[in-house]
Amino acid sequence: MALMPKRVKYRKSQRGKVKGNANRGNTVSYGEFGLQSLEGGWLSAQTIEAGRITLAHAIRGEGKMFIRVFPHKSVTAIPLETRMGKGKGNPEGWVCVVRPGRVLYELEGVTHELAKEAMRLAAHKLGIKTKFVSRH
Repeated sequence: MALMPKRVKYRKSQRGKVKGNANRGNTVSYGEFGLQSLEGGWLSAQTIEAGRITLAHAIRGEGKMFIRVFPHKSVTAIPLETRMGKGKGNPEGWVCVVRPGRVLYELEGVTHELAKEAMRLAAHKLGIKTKFVSRH
């Protein structure tokens, strides 16, 4: 099941802009290896989950995995073939706003080669450019 907040203060949020680099969450903190974003954008809850499943499959139960992002922003949509006006649409999904430099996933307790291959597979599921980073 896709990630989503238990409750939010406001159901509908404005789109906003992704400006600048990540100044928080931009270093490998929990594990030994990480997957860092090189560009900004939105990651949907389904995309984050697809990356998690791919990582879990690739490491085959070894080590530990950390997910460093969470979708807090709601995305609204108006039904197709609806005329202009009549207000903002209803929430359709949840996304995480990612800035360049943000660490998305981390791994520990696995070898460098296995971690690199697992992160490469997970990176293919994401819609943004990423790079493999390590703590050392």
